[in-house]
Amino acid sequence: MSQIALTAEEARAASREELFRRLASRPGGLSAAEAADRLKRYGYNEIPERRVNPIVRFLSYFWGPIPWMIESAVLISIVLGRWEDFAIIFSLLLFNAFVGSWQESKADTAVGMLKKNLAVRSIVFRDGRRVGVPARELVPGDVVRIRLGDIVPADVKLVDGEYLLVDESALTGESLPVDKHMSDIAYSGTVVRRGEMNGLVFATGTASYFGRTARLVAETKTVSHFQQALLNIGNYLISLALVLAVVVFIVGFIRQQGVLETLQFALILTVAAIPAALPAVLTTTMAVGAMDLAKRQAIVSRLIAIEELASMDVLCSDKTGTITENRLAIAGIESYAGFTKEDVLLAARLASREEDRDPIGMVIIERVEETGNVAARVDMYRPVSFSPFDPVSKRTIAVVEDSEGKRFSAAKGAPQVILGLTRDRQALSAGVLELIDAFATRGYRALGVAMTDELGRWRFVGLLALYDPPRKDSAETIATARSMGVDVKMVTGDHTAIAREIAAAVNMPTAVTTASCFLGRPEHEAEQIVEEADGFAEVFPEHKYRIVELLQARGHVVGMTGDGVNDAPALKKANVGIAVAGATDAARSSAAIILTEAGLSVIIDAIKKSREIFRRMNNYAIYRITETIRVLFFIALSIVVFGFYPVTALMIVLLALLNDFPIMTIAYDNVRYSKTPERWNFMTLLGISTLLGLIGVVSSFGLLYIGVVILQLSTAALQSLIYLKLSVSGHLVLFAARTTGPFWSIRPATPLLLAVFGTQLIATLIVVYGFLLPPIGWSLALFVWVYGVALFLITDFIKVRAYPLFERAGIRR
Repeated sequence: MSQIALTAEEARAASREELFRRLASRPGGLSAAEAADRLKRYGYNEIPERRVNPIVRFLSYFWGPIPWMIESAVLISIVLGRWEDFAIIFSLLLFNAFVGSWQESKADTAVGMLKKNLAVRSIVFRDGRRVGVPARELVPGDVVRIRLGDIVPADVKLVDGEYLLVDESALTGESLPVDKHMSDIAYSGTVVRRGEMNGLVFATGTASYFGRTARLVAETKTVSHFQQALLNIGNYLISLALVLAVVVFIVGFIRQQGVLETLQFALILTVAAIPAALPAVLTTTMAVGAMDLAKRQAIVSRLIAIEELASMDVLCSDKTGTITENRLAIAGIESYAGFTKEDVLLAARLASREEDRDPIGMVIIERVEETGNVAARVDMYRPVSFSPFDPVSKRTIAVVEDSEGKRFSAAKGAPQVILGLTRDRQALSAGVLELIDAFATRGYRALGVAMTDELGRWRFVGLLALYDPPRKDSAETIATARSMGVDVKMVTGDHTAIAREIAAAVNMPTAVTTASCFLGRPEHEAEQIVEEADGFAEVFPEHKYRIVELLQARGHVVGMTGDGVNDAPALKKANVGIAVAGATDAARSSAAIILTEAGLSVIIDAIKKSREIFRRMNNYAIYRITETIRVLFFIALSIVVFGFYPVTALMIVLLALLNDFPIMTIAYDNVRYSKTPERWNFMTLLGISTLLGLIGVVSSFGLLYIGVVILQLSTAALQSLIYLKLSVSGHLVLFAARTTGPFWSIRPATPLLLAVFGTQLIATLIVVYGFLLPPIGWSLALFVWVYGVALFLITDFIKVRAYPLFERAGIRR
């Protein structure tokens, strides 16, 4: 479907009137019907996502780099004529391909749903009226309104308005914004830094300048520290498996065993140790976590941001709207010259008009409605005229009339301006200014109120103290964050006194500094000042970038909140950029997480969820390393030392087949989030994994001894016995690996329990009734279960006592 209407060169050359004519449009915009028709003709205004055909995706997993070893084993089974082996190994191949492609498809769907929530909306003229529509529904001929903070949604020619200041760095790399005036071209994907104009859309989607070079919403393929750590673990396991497989093959060759049989066994042994489920577990866990966060009003624009949140130890939070309610309230009232506090409220209310929806006027109106006496007095007056607030006069004035027809005026505004209206300003000035300063030290803004007497002379009535109150949950939320090892630093453009007052109100330390304290200082000194500060006041958006940079230089993982166009660089620089509710498009596009609800509590929820995800991934890593050591070393040592194959190739395939399915459910497992920022502690990770794995090796040799010496089983029965032990113990060790305390300290999730016991029931029935494997009967199967459970309890006991030792060793290191 073609998305082009005009090229940029054609649009630039055409006059305003000619362009409207060629696009069959008009200054009032298209009609809804015309827009719908063009949407069918031109398609959506978006860069089409690369859609992978389900069959192609399935085949990529079927013929991928790991499955080739399984495929080799399949071919060898055919050559040897072992059709049962062929059927089971081929089933494993199909299962791996199905699980991998299904998990990837499910993750793509989850990310797609998140992106829909992030879709940019545009103001467009339809049927002569301004309406908000998703930017993807714009068509050539649409007239759009673009203003400060907007991402230009399509290639447009500016046809109305004074000017725009546009950041084109995303397209040109030029850091300085560019001035745009009437008849200039503004390109899709650029950011409006200043101004407001109308633009006529002439190219959308892949036909736009931006669309020819990049995707509007592209999933970053960057590998995070978290993913890299898991990939390193996977590479370690693969290397270990390949080395042991080569050793097994060489030993078999030296002992003149069948080359093809030995090769088949070595290949399958390698397959069993390779963490084939690693990408699927990682992707599924991230996608499930992102969807859960979206339900909690935090939309993740990049999945890897969840991982960075787990490690975040400093959060630089905006004051207004995040710590506070972003809503004015009256903190106090002071009356003058014989007036009462009710008189101050009355005069302020008379100087306010509800239909203006002015924030200061509305808070006064709400306060009056809560005060019955004043509300009754207001009804006694009729408004005659009203002069709204303007930035030059800095006041509002109303003329009102009482029931007797007498008129007087009421005014409110900047205290110095209101004081300047009165005759006795000289006498009152010192006291009023002192009170204003007293308000300022408590973080309050003062509002002056005056009214005229019967002679028309202005009299100063009093002052109202206004402030933006902290959110009710801010103190508790900040305390929670600190208890979780996250240092919350307030960042605000307000005066230092206001910042300290709010900090004290939410039980934060009040060592608030200003940007001037660290700007221009030597690097080391500036880093120390920023690290030790509890907050920053009188900060401009460009200072936020420097704050993040200095904290990161000290080794901190930094989160930064923001909402404006100028916050975008700091949000991009931060490890976790967080666009707060109501943020501009530019801020949202730079942030890793976009909040749809105001307040800090949403961020804390996101931190908890990210740490839960980290725990699940850490648990999986411990389990996977443990299993590799437990199975690989036992089988390899049995073959190399005793010349005995404890399990067949088919049994290894069954182990891999039945073990992979329950691991998928680890993304839904119950975990407890850490009370401190997460870090990869490889001393503990590898130490615990090795310990659990070696205990498993010893216990397997113990059962082998019982089977050979005490029970004197045949080779076939002994192999079935060992197979069931490896299968049962493998999933029991998962319950030990998922907790640092006793295995019962955190209840496993129902999906995990059902998957584990379901697959182990299948494994038990296979060896009891001899389906595919030699039968051993119920008595031996029950003995294996009792043996496995007993060893599991011993393993868990040792694990609980070993954890503190490894953690202390990791700290010392």
